[in-house]
Amino acid sequence: MALIAGMGGPPAEEELAELVDLERYPLHQLNGPQGESFLARCRASLASDGCAVLPAFIRPGALAIMREETRQLAPLAHINDTRTNPYNGDGDPALPADHPRNVFMDRSNGFVAGDQIAGQTALRRLYHHRLFQEFVRRALGAEELYEYADPLGCLVVNVLKPGCQHPWHFDTNEFVVSMMTCEPEGGGLFQYAPAIRSPREENYDKVAAVLQDAGQAKTLRLRPGDLQIFFGRYSLHRVSRVEGTRERHTVIFGFARQAGMIARAARTRRIFGRIHPVHEAEARGGPARSDSLAD
Repeated sequence: MALIAGMGGPPAEEELAELVDLERYPLHQLNGPQGESFLARCRASLASDGCAVLPAFIRPGALAIMREETRQLAPLAHINDTRTNPYNGDGDPALPADHPRNVFMDRSNGFVAGDQIAGQTALRRLYHHRLFQEFVRRALGAEELYEYADPLGCLVVNVLKPGCQHPWHFDTNEFVVSMMTCEPEGGGLFQYAPAIRSPREENYDKVAAVLQDAGQAKTLRLRPGDLQIFFGRYSLHRVSRVEGTRERHTVIFGFARQAGMIARAARTRRIFGRIHPVHEAEARGGPARSDSLAD
């Protein structure tokens, strides 16, 4: 589904106001002076840092509901205990042992797939809301935006149990829109190296430098209810090991600039432990990628 400004009937501002702090983040008035200023700040952050964070984006009451939704969904997560490189792929014996493709790290996190998240949840109400989608489109400066066509990866809950981590990696999608709902007692920090690669260049030397010295990366302490827009396909990033007894839950809202975008079958199976028939079709030749980067 293409997300194009001006389509559909009157916006459901009342419904969105139950979820989002519209006084602070005027998603319903993006064409007014306050809305334009808000969008400009988001675009400036994305342009300079590949990351925009909107603190306390979700209202406290809605956050409590979403936190309970992810708490109930978390046991459904496919927990992936494995070792992976930043590209979620195979190593290359023709390359040196310390080449980023041959650097494997422990990955011990889980994902609840989109087909496990019911339509009546507050999570889906926000994801599919026209004004929320329009905000994401305009913050990105995109002519068009599409809901991620992948039935498993469209709307996801990332689950990090105590002692688990999501090591250095790049995303399949160009950008990620996410929100933490449950914060761990310690650890679980988001670290990233912005724009370390481009659609034309992997920049393996720079990637290797961050893998060897995490101090070269930036660190964010995200809080429950903060919305984050992040260029994860070009920025190397990780979530550090979770400490304490409480899990870390993060919702990932999937969008793409191209219609019909889905993840590759091999990566989908690694993340969710299964694939959907659309991934079988992709393996036979699905929608083309906009770059030739490693997944």
